[in-house]
Amino acid sequence: MEASARRLAIVCLPTYNERENLERMLLAIGSAAPGVRVLVIDDNSPDGTGKIADRLAVELGYVDVLHREVKEGIGPAYLAGFRRALELGADLILEMDCDFSHDPGALPGLLAAAADADLVLGSRYVPGGSVANWGISRRLISSFGSAYARVVLGVSVRDLTGGFKCYRRAALEAIDLDAVTARGYAFQIETTYRVLHAGLRIVEVPIRFTDRELGGSKMSRGIVLEAMWKVPLLRAAALTGRL
Repeated sequence: MEASARRLAIVCLPTYNERENLERMLLAIGSAAPGVRVLVIDDNSPDGTGKIADRLAVELGYVDVLHREVKEGIGPAYLAGFRRALELGADLILEMDCDFSHDPGALPGLLAAAADADLVLGSRYVPGGSVANWGISRRLISSFGSAYARVVLGVSVRDLTGGFKCYRRAALEAIDLDAVTARGYAFQIETTYRVLHAGLRIVEVPIRFTDRELGGSKMSRGIVLEAMWKVPLLRAAALTGRL
């Protein structure tokens, strides 16, 4: 689906050492979703990803680049991207990974679903969603993480840990971005929960998630542990009116 002329859609694409994937991903997004802009958020990648992004911004008409000096985690990178996208006048702000775990071909479906939702989640855990090329341990960590967050937070969203999303501008304006503190993949749980807590509408659309083929995973023990302790703190903050 071609992006509507009345709605500026920007994909926030954080990168750290993604030189093997970046050009292919940008070309794939341009092909799958003509009219959508891409904001590459590079955390000073030592492999030169930022320089590749600058070159592609000149060669392609739909790419912008935000350079950050240090690597602070996926959360701060996305927050910086959200703020820049809002400054650029985006009506729809998307997030996705650069490693092809999120299929650019699914972008039109997320954009279409945003016509009736404040936040669209590309979901692995609703009917029609799936995960490919993951070992049993990674599957268990992911499915347990989503179930744990769902139970503790008392919500019905099936894929709280997923990072393939489309926000309406109003959704990001309704939550306090300055109050978001998660740095790792708990960021996905926190932002989705804040949207729910604001009383906004969330829909999940099924996606097929495929593990990266090139480059290294950013998952770590610290990221998993952050999600474990962050979830009950979010619930407590909501119950006490501090969220």
